[in-house]
Amino acid sequence: MPYLIDGHNLIAAMPGMSLADLDDERTLMQRLDHYARHSRALITLYFDRGSLAAPQMKSSARVKIHFVRAPRTADDAIRAHLQRLGREAANWTVVSSDREVQAAARHAGARSLDSQAFAIQIATPGAGSEELDKPEPDLGPEEIEAWEQLFRNQKHDRSS
Repeated sequence: MPYLIDGHNLIAAMPGMSLADLDDERTLMQRLDHYARHSRALITLYFDRGSLAAPQMKSSARVKIHFVRAPRTADDAIRAHLQRLGREAANWTVVSSDREVQAAARHAGARSLDSQAFAIQIATPGAGSEELDKPEPDLGPEEIEAWEQLFRNQKHDRSS
């Protein structure tokens, strides 16, 4: 499921992060990129009052970053994005603790998740990656040969 996220709102809810940190946007971007790769989510991230690092930050394949210029805010940009989505908004989740943004998400038919709940979701070890990160078992040459023989026998049995 794709997400529309108010970046600064989420930073304030993230354990170990602070809006006072000089590199808070970059840190959030890295965490969200990791989460998105493991959960296969697509994320559109909005920041207002971009930092000095903003021009150097680049979107990734799964996380698109937008720095909103004054007088608009990230909240305004999220509401406009929901309007552009139209009926497709029902496929999206909006992450914000702002009640007006949550109401706009519900009005558009999107899911709404507050920033604290999403912060817990992405901070949980293995969140969204239970199936993707299972290690492959180490098989020795004898085990591989045994499996290959089993599959050859099954194929032969079916063709008879």
